[in-house]
Amino acid sequence: MTEAPNPIALEPFQKSGALSLGVELELQLVNTHDYDLAPYASDMLRLMKKHDLPGSVVPEMTSSMIEISTGVCQSSSEVLGQLSQIRDALVKSADKLNIAVVGGGTHPFQQWHEQRIYDKPRFRELSELYGYLSKQFTIFGQHVHVGCPDADTALRLLHRMSRYIPHFIALSASSPYVQGQDTAFDSARLNSVFAFPLSGRAPFALTWDEFTVYFNKMTHTGVVKSMKDFYWDIRPKPEFGTIEIRVFDTPLTVERAAALAGYVQALASWLMEDQPFMPQEDDYLVYTYNRFQACRFGLDAVYVDPASGEHMPMREHILLTMHKIHDHATRLGAGAAVQMLRADVNRNHNDARWLRELQGQERLLAEVIRRAARSFRGHAD
Repeated sequence: MTEAPNPIALEPFQKSGALSLGVELELQLVNTHDYDLAPYASDMLRLMKKHDLPGSVVPEMTSSMIEISTGVCQSSSEVLGQLSQIRDALVKSADKLNIAVVGGGTHPFQQWHEQRIYDKPRFRELSELYGYLSKQFTIFGQHVHVGCPDADTALRLLHRMSRYIPHFIALSASSPYVQGQDTAFDSARLNSVFAFPLSGRAPFALTWDEFTVYFNKMTHTGVVKSMKDFYWDIRPKPEFGTIEIRVFDTPLTVERAAALAGYVQALASWLMEDQPFMPQEDDYLVYTYNRFQACRFGLDAVYVDPASGEHMPMREHILLTMHKIHDHATRLGAGAAVQMLRADVNRNHNDARWLRELQGQERLLAEVIRRAARSFRGHAD
């Protein structure tokens, strides 16, 4: 009989500036011949080291993807400034390698079995544990960190924010195609995330003491070694003093990525300062249904209010929320970001719809990727 593992202490929740932002984007590397994924992460990282940039550029699970991140930002415009700098350096580096960088939550026609695990100890360990799921994790998301003044505030914000997870999915959806097929989902990417055993929602704990009890129980089982082992839709990040929202597909442009961060910041300000409702366990009765609706139908989804049980169109609930947070968005300098997203909601447009419309015109997914690569560069099509 093997001994139970030694318990691992949960690291203390660090102080951070309330409502500060950090954004991570997982990006596709494609060749410029047939626009399939290309295993150029090591070459891109080598070239990017020559640039003096904010944030960081690091490898991801497979060698056809990289992750970029901003430093700590105070506004969505600062996020955009940093992402734009990194984007421009990425484009220059990619041009030298005759490849392209693309947004989007999935590559439309890559074959998972052709992907290579990036040579890094943690990725090799995950590959051994999860098998083929690791290569199927060649999917691309945006993560948004929001600074919280203390751990208890972070947990309350996390659970209040959970009601708006469907908004984030519908607004960022950009993964309608998988393995060359239209999935009929606006965000098929999240179906891959849901396959992992520690995905889904965080446990309902409103104080750090409660959360520590849960964490200690999980580490005692040996199933969990650190917070990185949780693939929740939103998770606390104690080392940064933030909560991290993980459900966004990577948008096709850095402008949309920054706008989504602005929406999150304004929403967090409203939830943190006005405290419009107290989160409760019953909020999660409709959580998986709302999440599915947003993944499947995007802005055409139905949203079920967890408090009243009322059913309404997703677009209507998003617009109603944008009205409620208007003053916070204005004060934080996120008014233009929220207005950009509001305009898209009004015309029922997201990146998934753009990709489908383009494929309807071109009938060639490689051309769709070529055009998406142009969009990422900042060329309007």
